[in-house]
Amino acid sequence: MMRSARFALALGCTLSVTLAACSDADKPAAGADGQSEADTSTLAKAQEAGRIRIGYANEAPFAYMDSSAGQLTGEAPEVLRHVLDELGIKEVEGVLTEFGSLIPGLQANRFDIIAAGMYVTPERCKQAIFSNPTYGIGSAFVVREGNPKALDSFAAVAQDDSARLGVVVGAIEAEYADKSGVPAARVVVFPDAASALAGVQAGRVDAYAATSLTVNDLLGKGKATGVERAEPFTDPVIDGKDVRGYGAFAFRNDDTALRDAVNEKLAAFIGSPAHLEAVSPFGFTEAELPGDTTAAMLCGEG
Repeated sequence: MMRSARFALALGCTLSVTLAACSDADKPAAGADGQSEADTSTLAKAQEAGRIRIGYANEAPFAYMDSSAGQLTGEAPEVLRHVLDELGIKEVEGVLTEFGSLIPGLQANRFDIIAAGMYVTPERCKQAIFSNPTYGIGSAFVVREGNPKALDSFAAVAQDDSARLGVVVGAIEAEYADKSGVPAARVVVFPDAASALAGVQAGRVDAYAATSLTVNDLLGKGKATGVERAEPFTDPVIDGKDVRGYGAFAFRNDDTALRDAVNEKLAAFIGSPAHLEAVSPFGFTEAELPGDTTAAMLCGEG
């Protein structure tokens, strides 16, 4: 039966005007956008469906559910919505996930993009690919009023044998603490920012380390009594370099087409008046622009 089919195909080619036309018949038909029907990339499927799923960790101001509006918002979702809209993807479905489970969830296809303000680090670059960053910021501490232990840096925590530091599971601050010499026994890991803040208020920890914008958001809501931001504060120096965190979108390793399309749109958007207007409600200003920093640089590739 297979031999007969091949013979019929060969005969069809002979009767064809050109051999090239027959050769083209063996290829999958192309869609209206020129993509092959065999193209099953995440980008192609999302464009066809007009929607995509994104993972977030409910951490303001980066990505969180606004209960009053019933909508996922924050710096990352708002920037991504603009980019995806430019790509013809109009609907975004948020999938709430603990921060430490975001990359495993991405790899398990629970969602297609991580939009949670995740910092780009060489270790994470081994597990996922990243867009170029959308912002760059430093760290901060939440401490009890008066900062009784005078904790103004990760180094200060390391030097005080009685000081305990709170971090959120999977967050980069745990790495900063380790590389600053804070013993693991004095680091308390919390599931989210709200519980870490409560840990400071209850005296479980003496400071909670997070991004400066996370701390601003927590303290700016007016409900965080008995605590304050540690002022002044010195960012850690890791491997001889001042640390500044750069957040970006993460994708599965084989989704280079989606990552590249997002990067192309980000290049035209980040730093524009429309971008600054979109992120200003979340405390982002020109001071948090990423400049010329790229994902390749942050991953140690260039």
